[in-house]
Amino acid sequence: MKRILFYLLAICQLSLIAQTTISGKVTDKKGEPIMGANVYLDGTYDGASTDEKGMFSFTTSTKGQQTLIISFISFETFKKITDVKALRNLKIILREDVNTLDAVIINAGTLEAGDNAKVTALKPLDVVTTAGAMGDFVGALQTLPGTTTVADDGRLFVRGGDAEETQIFVDGLRVFTPYSPTAKNIPTRGRLSPFLFKGISFSTGGYSAEYGQALSSVLSLKSIDKPLEERTDLSFMTVGLGLGNTQIWKKNSLSLNASYINLAPYQAAFPDKNVWHKPYQGFGGEAVYRHQLKNDGLLKVYGALSYTDFDLTQEDINEPNGVRFALENRNLYINTSYKGFLAHNWSIETGVSFSNDKSDINIIDDLVEDTNNSAHFKVKLKKRINNRFKFILGSEYFITKFQENYIGKTNGNHKFTFNNNIVGYFAEADVFFSKKLAAKVGVRAERSELLNQFTLSPRLSLAYKTGKYAQMSLAYGQFYQNPKDAYLKFTTALKAENTSHAIANFQYVKDKQIFRAEAYYKKYNNLVKYNTFMPNPTANFSNEGSGYAKGLDVFWRDNRSFKNTDYWVSYSYLDSERDYKNYPTTATPSFASKHNASVVVKHFITNWKSQFGLSYNFASGRHYTNPNTNGFLNNKTKSYNAINASWAYLVSQQKILFVSVSNVLGIKNINGYQFSNQPNNNGVFESRAIVPSADRFFFVGFFWTISTDKNKNQLKNL
Repeated sequence: MKRILFYLLAICQLSLIAQTTISGKVTDKKGEPIMGANVYLDGTYDGASTDEKGMFSFTTSTKGQQTLIISFISFETFKKITDVKALRNLKIILREDVNTLDAVIINAGTLEAGDNAKVTALKPLDVVTTAGAMGDFVGALQTLPGTTTVADDGRLFVRGGDAEETQIFVDGLRVFTPYSPTAKNIPTRGRLSPFLFKGISFSTGGYSAEYGQALSSVLSLKSIDKPLEERTDLSFMTVGLGLGNTQIWKKNSLSLNASYINLAPYQAAFPDKNVWHKPYQGFGGEAVYRHQLKNDGLLKVYGALSYTDFDLTQEDINEPNGVRFALENRNLYINTSYKGFLAHNWSIETGVSFSNDKSDINIIDDLVEDTNNSAHFKVKLKKRINNRFKFILGSEYFITKFQENYIGKTNGNHKFTFNNNIVGYFAEADVFFSKKLAAKVGVRAERSELLNQFTLSPRLSLAYKTGKYAQMSLAYGQFYQNPKDAYLKFTTALKAENTSHAIANFQYVKDKQIFRAEAYYKKYNNLVKYNTFMPNPTANFSNEGSGYAKGLDVFWRDNRSFKNTDYWVSYSYLDSERDYKNYPTTATPSFASKHNASVVVKHFITNWKSQFGLSYNFASGRHYTNPNTNGFLNNKTKSYNAINASWAYLVSQQKILFVSVSNVLGIKNINGYQFSNQPNNNGVFESRAIVPSADRFFFVGFFWTISTDKNKNQLKNL
């Protein structure tokens, strides 16, 4: 018996001798102990938790090289690979996890919208429920700071930039003709359906090196990756009809949408100031196919075909019978993209977009035939080194083939063509020094074959978290854009236009409330100038133009203070002058308003099953030239004001009645003035006010959703 006890005691002693003690202390970078951290050897059950002093200690029978892991919420996981004998009296400092929700965001010059955005200034739902936007994503974006209301145009004018200076991308690929064609003084609309997109990134300046050929702004739209269910949507509107259907099978889905718009019935009921020989009509069809691959890759193919046709006569002070304008347009757009994962933490995004746009335009007795074929090829690689360092690099190629046939009754026939091909390379890194400090550093290189020019564009953004809910951001960048087609069709002896952006941003976000204030300065160089009334083959073109834009944008959104009420307020101050086009001197452009403001309110009344919306838009007067007084762009119009209202009523869960009225009060807004070419007998140039075709626009629609989930409806699409 004594011998058995002796052997047992010996075995226990040998076991204790074989055990190794692992110990240490865990703190943050300030030296404060971290209590409750999980400490263990990878692949074993050996481990412990730190105490109130950050201390830990446990034993293990493992030998040789092992991996010690220490993890705690809001901190990066610590790993140490070494011999177990060296894992004694350790002093471990955990670094803050930069991926937490309260970490700093690099956001100078950018407003995000989407469910995946950490801070959302505008949701996709807002695009179609904002009163006055009429379901147009551009109309909704015009309620955000940094934009200027140009009611007679309808496109995005950002921080003193012309509309051509803003470019639109879908899944990273260029949309070459994003707006529907229209006539003078009739605002255009975006071609893209807002309910196809899950997220929006609206950069009013200082944007990523990934994007080029945009002097002022980039609007990046992300399409839906996977629909949640099969459904059919029917739309019956005062302006037309709509039909949509989505089918899902295995790892595939297909969404089809079609719409027909005809304003003849509406204009018969509510005539406007134009004489319509053929009221506006348009047809649009869209298809989105998605396929999930085995390696978690996603292939998406988006195609859209639209057709527009109208004929009208508009008032003109120099033409007693008015100016007759007719247009027929066909637009085809195809966007194919792929994203997937590669080995060693690499991922890839690649694709191609193609656009064929053809317009036949009749102006009085002249015919203009425009054909524009464009393509964008792109590949982007991402590499995630760790939570603190990520970078992208890529290349892209733009192809544009433009052709115009001008058949003139008095000016003869002319043909203009050019090919504008651009190759671009970009590289950019996100560096998180801590949860409070981060930087984005990038560079973009481009070469234009048409202009025989190479450009290099550095980009830099910094962000610092000043408190639990607040942060400051700075951004600087150089941006280039080739001259627009209206110039290149007459001459290629030009250089790319150039601007530099400097931005300072403050943001405060807390519990469904957002406050942003952003100051900026933009310097323009190499803007195109010409010496004729309009660009034409006889004009002398140069890059001697210049300009600047500076200002302050303020945004406040609150979805907390009032029950069932969401509202936002935006204000923009703009000081901008340019010497470009045929300007005889430096002046504020006619599209630039010094003050712009918007107020948007949405309130849902449960008992009435209704959502009510109101919006107010304000823009100070725009400059115009009065030839009866000295100076250039020497007068201003009165301020622009409009109050818009909407009402969405749930007839049943899947049937919605929607009513919207723009400019409810019928305020007489003036977009500018047109003066006669010659003075009258008293030496005075007579004028007429350029006013909207109609003071109000009424819209009524009935929307019906058919799906397995009886709670689904189109409220988010209105």
